[in-house]
Amino acid sequence: MRKNVEKQSRPRTAELGEPFQDSPILKYISADLIESLIDNPYESLILVDADGIVRFMNNSYEQEYSRRREDAIGRHISEIAPETLLPEVLRTGKVIVTPSKILEDKSQIVIRVPLRKEGKLTGALAKVIYAPPKALQDFARKISALEQDLEVYKEEFRQAYSSRYTFDDIIGETDAVNNAKDLAKQFAQSDSAVLILGESGSGKELFAHAIHSASHRRNKPFVSVNCTAIPNELIESELFGYEPGAFTGSLKKGKIGKFELADTGTIHLDEIGDMPYLLQSKLLRVLQEHEIDKIGQRKPKHVDFRLICTTNQPLEQMVEKGTFRLDLFYRLNVVVISVPPLRAIKADIPGMVYYFLRHLETGRANPVKTVSGQVMKILQKYHWPGNVRELKNVLERAIVVCRGDRIEVDDLPPAMIHTRPGNLSSGNQAVVPQTIKEVVESAERAAIIQALELNRNNKSAAAKMLGIHRTALYQKIEKFNISF
Repeated sequence: MRKNVEKQSRPRTAELGEPFQDSPILKYISADLIESLIDNPYESLILVDADGIVRFMNNSYEQEYSRRREDAIGRHISEIAPETLLPEVLRTGKVIVTPSKILEDKSQIVIRVPLRKEGKLTGALAKVIYAPPKALQDFARKISALEQDLEVYKEEFRQAYSSRYTFDDIIGETDAVNNAKDLAKQFAQSDSAVLILGESGSGKELFAHAIHSASHRRNKPFVSVNCTAIPNELIESELFGYEPGAFTGSLKKGKIGKFELADTGTIHLDEIGDMPYLLQSKLLRVLQEHEIDKIGQRKPKHVDFRLICTTNQPLEQMVEKGTFRLDLFYRLNVVVISVPPLRAIKADIPGMVYYFLRHLETGRANPVKTVSGQVMKILQKYHWPGNVRELKNVLERAIVVCRGDRIEVDDLPPAMIHTRPGNLSSGNQAVVPQTIKEVVESAERAAIIQALELNRNNKSAAAKMLGIHRTALYQKIEKFNISF
């Protein structure tokens, strides 16, 4: 016969102990559910705090294990149950489920769960469920299936938020490339913020990935955020997240921000120069305190991250114009890596060409193995406003249209072929146009590139400057193979 325990007049949640009074889980549990949890004869329940001290046990646990509540509260769980796995849950922060056992005339399954408040471990709960053997076997199978699903989701997260490149993927043997790589390798081991400068398409993102891959955070998340791709009104919620129902139109379950996703790993802010001025002060605070303020959350949340920023904009000039915060600039301007434009390292073009020929997958039955000498001369003469990204795109197109295993001049985009074959012998000779059409196309391409650069890749503003419709601009960008 079970003992009758006199109910107290105070709220039943008070029985859970002081460490659990403000636990977020309680706000989702009704008073009736708490009553049933405490008095449920089919479930034994015991709670410990972060030090393993018993703070609560329900009637079922007290009677099932012949433990007096007043003797257990305040003592370490190992004194009450020497074989308990709750200390392991506190040590690892992981759930432990014991497969069902048949004891006398009933079966039981034990679930041990860590309890957290704002990410900090506050204790652990052990729950013993009693049920017929078949019911527990079904339950155990469901738990196993959920664990498998969890592993799938963890793998998908790892693939979505992991670095894709290493320093081996940065091709180049010129002094400018080697100096940038050496500096990046040197600072990969520190947790200091890194600022990577360079033109669009020059390979800044490769350096960001490679630094993370060479760091002690290599097995942790690498979260990349393009500041230009997120509307100004959404960028704060994207970076810092928000609580459930924080504002009209928000998700009911809330949203985890990019900084929180990058916890223990690296966050890469691409095009940091385009971050709204008002948000820059919040970013500065995050860098200083390593705390984020989620929208709708009363207390800041600690995050552990390494910051890598990239930009193609002159931040110093932006500071002078008042569009970029001076204090944030100083905070970022600690470790600066300058990635050279392709036109400054043309000696590396042959190596890059053969690297891309090996790695570009086009589904061809017979792979393209080389380029003609004439093609290589054209590639080395070209000024490459789109840098390495444009070179990659040009080669990818050429591989698709190439009819043999060698890229010929005719396989290159028409806008690139500005010289007659006989004029390629001397690197110092002037470029001679073939036709009026090519002169016009060359000038048109240059005007588009200049308009995009002046308007910081804003297609609408560039189209307005050129006096054409935005749709026409996109068509010409595709026609001339312009990469930005």
